[in-house]
Amino acid sequence: MNARFAPGVRLRGRVAPPADKSISHRAAIIGAMASGPVRVVNYLFAADTLSTLDAVRRVGALVERHGDDVLIRGCGMRNAQPPGDPIDVGNAGTLMRLLPGWLAFQQGASFTLDGDASIRRRPVDRIAAPLALMGAEVEATGGRFPPFTVHGAGLHGISYELPVASAQVKSCVLLAGLATDATTVVEAIPSRDHTERMLARGGARVDRRQVNGGYASTVGNADELALEEIRVPGDLSSAAFLIAAGVLVPGARMVLDGVGVNWTRTGFLRILQRMGAIVVGELEEPGALNPAEPICDLDISYGPIAATTVDADEVPLAIDELPLVALLGCFAEGETVVRGAAELRVKESDRIATVVDGLRGLGADIDALEDGFAVRGRGGLRGGVIDAHGDHRLALLGAVAGLASEEGVEVVGMEAAAVSYPGFADDIATLAAG
Repeated sequence: MNARFAPGVRLRGRVAPPADKSISHRAAIIGAMASGPVRVVNYLFAADTLSTLDAVRRVGALVERHGDDVLIRGCGMRNAQPPGDPIDVGNAGTLMRLLPGWLAFQQGASFTLDGDASIRRRPVDRIAAPLALMGAEVEATGGRFPPFTVHGAGLHGISYELPVASAQVKSCVLLAGLATDATTVVEAIPSRDHTERMLARGGARVDRRQVNGGYASTVGNADELALEEIRVPGDLSSAAFLIAAGVLVPGARMVLDGVGVNWTRTGFLRILQRMGAIVVGELEEPGALNPAEPICDLDISYGPIAATTVDADEVPLAIDELPLVALLGCFAEGETVVRGAAELRVKESDRIATVVDGLRGLGADIDALEDGFAVRGRGGLRGGVIDAHGDHRLALLGAVAGLASEEGVEVVGMEAAAVSYPGFADDIATLAAG
């Protein structure tokens, strides 16, 4: 499905962005591990998170939808049942990397995971390596790719230093660590910490501490998890596309209600503020170790922005929003550079290549780097056509580019946006009518 986004739209008013995708994934998996019913309030009903609900059903959980909420009756920590055929993760990389952490300690049971063509290009060796050190076995296609099979076993604790900052790999190891005396994950650069917060609220022993500028997270053996209710805030990664539109579209002024502002997710907002963008909200202080997920309303206004440089230590806290930094750089004064973001090459698409090629086709002066990109601001974009390549973030990027461009943008494959933000076009229409 193609969709055209034209310039000249006046974006004003307030909307609530969709529920947080990362937290919805974790709520479904940890809810399925719990010993009693768990109500997930404001669950995200999008393609990726529906795959997660289906996956936990396949291993024995009961799932009921009640409006915007989900009631999950889990099968308990150690009672996941292997289905007769592969678990289809669809396009959900988070599901693909988190679920094996739980399945790895289902002793004597084997689970095969598979997904779409994009998933089959995404490596799983970074979860297979620590799980093997803990005593589980992961058999992957070509040693690295889906489909792959997790053979559950009795696990032992490890201390594991992440070679590359990744909340997904960290979360997988911590979930597996619930079946060990103690397992520690050390990260030189902090990544999003939703798993640690949710496990702590569920009664697991979770210790987080700062270590040499990074963080160490330790979990210990848990007989059960008890979470009666999980409230999912608005997704900052989805809200980021509205925020970028508010910054770039002349005359825009909007308020986004109920956005999650966990400090491990607000790297994009700090980059924006450094560029001079007008984004106002009560953000959580960096370094906070609270178990609760902070929420606030964000007030965004159009205004001029300046170029910036994003280095490797900022990348994990803004990984999903870095394509938007490239778009913003097209409108900023000076050269915007992102380094240390090689992780973008193994997302739903090679997001360095697709973002650079896509924006160049709209008139951007942009070059790909091995681990990022450099863009020279020209004060705007001409417009044209951009192919989403099946990547929801690229589809949404094209839409925002169209609203801020001179001639508009046609997005080829706009249906990909349904993976994380199925109501994007409706929210833009609401703001345009404001």
